[in-house]
Amino acid sequence: MAGTIFLIQNDGKLMELNEQEYDSEELLQSLLAQYPNLLAGDQINSEAPRRWLFISREVPLPSEENGAGRWAVDHLFLDQDAMPTLVEVKRSTDTRIRREVIGQMLDYAANAVVYWPVERIISQFEATCQSQGLEPEQVLMDFLAPETDPQEFWQQVKTNLQAGRIRLVFVADKIPAELQRIVEFLNGQMDPAEVLALEIKQFVGQGIKTMVPQILGQSAAVREKKSGGVRVGKQWDETSFFQDLQTRRGLEEVKTARKILEWAQGNGLRIWWGQGKVYGSFFPILDFQNENYLLISVWTYGTIEVQFKELKKRPPFDNEAKRVELLQRLNKLTNISLPPDAITRRPSISLAALTDPSVLKGFLDIFVWVMDEIKGQGTTNN
Repeated sequence: MAGTIFLIQNDGKLMELNEQEYDSEELLQSLLAQYPNLLAGDQINSEAPRRWLFISREVPLPSEENGAGRWAVDHLFLDQDAMPTLVEVKRSTDTRIRREVIGQMLDYAANAVVYWPVERIISQFEATCQSQGLEPEQVLMDFLAPETDPQEFWQQVKTNLQAGRIRLVFVADKIPAELQRIVEFLNGQMDPAEVLALEIKQFVGQGIKTMVPQILGQSAAVREKKSGGVRVGKQWDETSFFQDLQTRRGLEEVKTARKILEWAQGNGLRIWWGQGKVYGSFFPILDFQNENYLLISVWTYGTIEVQFKELKKRPPFDNEAKRVELLQRLNKLTNISLPPDAITRRPSISLAALTDPSVLKGFLDIFVWVMDEIKGQGTTNN
């Protein structure tokens, strides 16, 4: 039976939207690629809602070592924990959705964990970005938390595949009862793999189109089992950060970290609060000419990381000589001695080394110089 939803407009009038089938399977596939949030990540994990990095449509999947693609997965996404998510889309009117699609997806899963090299996934992601006129590095940086290293992320994709930690999602405008029962059974039996069904109903009326996604196949018991023993990330904020820092490191380092935060806010920097499972962090970020420049990060275990690795991706600090100059300025400060290879990494400086007000001022003045260099794109400003 077709459903109906009602919208109350700003003028108080009631608008009636009626459930309507999609014109084609291709339309539903295109919508998922364009709007990954339709995958309802908040329903999959309410404590740590899933976010999606779109890799590609029609992703070839081999059935032997170094083989060509034998099948093509409708969509491939990665979530923020680098878990591959294979999506197969069918309309409810397609009879294959009841049985054939199950065997198809199990074929995909069984071969993906054995024969799908992460290098191929990376190249597909890069090709997708380039076809959309986007820079793959920037897309990935925007998706990842600032504290996440891209190479470590791709390595985790590989690890998840090898461990069979993947997610299979069946998508349709209506999930048949037979498919839902099979999904519930598989999701209960397969571990660490996750099997879900996603129903995305479409409601149309008076020039308005509304899509309503609903995840099916997750019983409370299975959800508890699959999240058991896995620590999900925590969203830190100013209060929780400083409480944790004081517990771990004491009042002196709290004062130093707070002065750094106040300096960042006073200089118009955006503050990104980390999502670490154990340790809190904050990242002062300079937004300049549609680019994000990570400068430093401060952690509740009592250190500051200088973000050379991120700075080197954009001018003027993509020039090695400029990063060497930054390193030399830092090493002139009392209690700071960073090695030469620090200019390619994220070296740590203890908060304790900056508790002296004059040293802290010198440290922060250096990052005023960094910001001036970025805004001047290499113009020396001593």
